[in-house]
Amino acid sequence: MERGNVLVIGNSGVGKSTLINTVLGEDKAETGWGTEGRTDRLNIYESSKIPFRIIDTVGFEPSLIKEYKAISAVKKWSKNSANEGHNDNQINVIWFCVDGCSAKLFPNVIKNLSKATSMWKTVPIIVVITKSYAVPDREKNIEMVNNAFAKQKRSSNLRKVIPVIASIFVLNDSAYAAPEGITELIDVTNELMPEGVKAGEADIAAFKLKRKRFMAHGVIGGSTTAAVVVGAVPVPFPDALILSPIEVAEVNALAQIYEINKNEGSKQLLNTIVEVGTVSIVAKQAINALKAIPGVNLGASVLNAIIAGSIVAALGEGTIYIFEQVYLGKKSVSDIDWVKKILESKLTSQLTDIVKTIIEKVNQNTDSKAVASIISDVFKDYFSNN
Repeated sequence: MERGNVLVIGNSGVGKSTLINTVLGEDKAETGWGTEGRTDRLNIYESSKIPFRIIDTVGFEPSLIKEYKAISAVKKWSKNSANEGHNDNQINVIWFCVDGCSAKLFPNVIKNLSKATSMWKTVPIIVVITKSYAVPDREKNIEMVNNAFAKQKRSSNLRKVIPVIASIFVLNDSAYAAPEGITELIDVTNELMPEGVKAGEADIAAFKLKRKRFMAHGVIGGSTTAAVVVGAVPVPFPDALILSPIEVAEVNALAQIYEINKNEGSKQLLNTIVEVGTVSIVAKQAINALKAIPGVNLGASVLNAIIAGSIVAALGEGTIYIFEQVYLGKKSVSDIDWVKKILESKLTSQLTDIVKTIIEKVNQNTDSKAVASIISDVFKDYFSNN
């Protein structure tokens, strides 16, 4: 990545465009007057005079609807950038621009800017207090920004608060406020850039992983529902082989989501997951767990459905954990022994308690779809907390 990227965000009329032009040393961003700023889309600017790109965002208008649209626009752009995977769109430092002449609005403005940039959870933030014409007010304004930021979830991201005057402000015929703070802003941004590059990469990876996990749980939900329907048929399946097609399809679908290559090594990994995760461990444990619970007043078909759904849900959650470790580069597809140990530890140690929890939530009249939803939710909660 040759250059880092700075996301500039703030209310319309705060002076973002003027700030950008001063930092760039040339007029590239279109400027406007008053609260109705002219920036209505995200633009990327760069100059040979500075070592980072500047991404200018839509200005926040003084209206709830327009404010919501501005927040949504930045969020959408951030997610699209992460999905496209281009380094040019990775955010490494964020400038929160607040108007020094409107200090009372700091808390609400910072809250909105934090919402808009919520995807970038670890990227360093610099709060730029624009229009800092009144020198005596600067220390107070900095304190107000720090207090407002302390109430945000990402309060630790704040690295610096810098008051600036981006262009000459004429007070009268004989007095004016000269530009200042720009050099400090550039220097601090450069100092934070190495940290910001790592943070941007980590935030994109976390976003992609969260997205994959969401899709993976959709696969598990569908597979669990299929297993519950099969299991509700009053046919004994002590070895759970009747579920094999569902399990194979589930593991293959999860492998596709986590981009597990279909080479010989990955094939062996998938086969091991299905083999170890079903017949030899999970199925027997699920059945034994049900037998060990006294006073269960459920018919055989419902019990079979719970067994079947639990087997498939447990296998799916265990597979997600394994594939995430491979996707993150912490393990490889050749770590077969590790896979066996993980499945044994995660799918058997507390399976009795998990199945018991499911049984407590199910009654004889609970339909198959509801049973599957209960099973999926219980296993997802268990794996999220362990």
